[in-house]
Amino acid sequence: MDGPRAFEEFFEENRRRLFGALCAITGSRDEAEEILQDAFLKLWERWDRVSGVEDPVGFLFRTAINVFRNRLRRARVAVRKTLTPGPRTDDLAAVESRSDLISTLRGLTPQQRAALVLTGYLGYSSEEAARVLGVRASTVRALATQGRASARAKAEELT
Repeated sequence: MDGPRAFEEFFEENRRRLFGALCAITGSRDEAEEILQDAFLKLWERWDRVSGVEDPVGFLFRTAINVFRNRLRRARVAVRKTLTPGPRTDDLAAVESRSDLISTLRGLTPQQRAALVLTGYLGYSSEEAARVLGVRASTVRALATQGRASARAKAEELT
């Protein structure tokens, strides 16, 4: 069995039986029809190989079940995303926090700011930050400690 004619015969011989099985599985004639079409399309695209397998009907049913499972999985993910609200963000609070942070950083010396940004924000070790700043690692640690202390004091003033 080769060629388009062979596929047409295969389609006609198996369409009704697969449709009935899919109606029972899905509980919906519309969904069964869509899955049937997807399954036959997948086989048609590979008919040159599928027609040579030992059990092309079994391959058709397995393909249809896989299409059904994929649709079900996608539907579950969509429902989960729709029904599970994302974290609520307070944009105004974020702006205020950013403004407070900038204000606090402006109150520090440039060396303290650099040490805090490199170690706290960018995650550099004190040795790496020292190479960037051209100072000793102990100086970076001292600058960061002084900067945190000044920032804490400024934050206490604001509250």
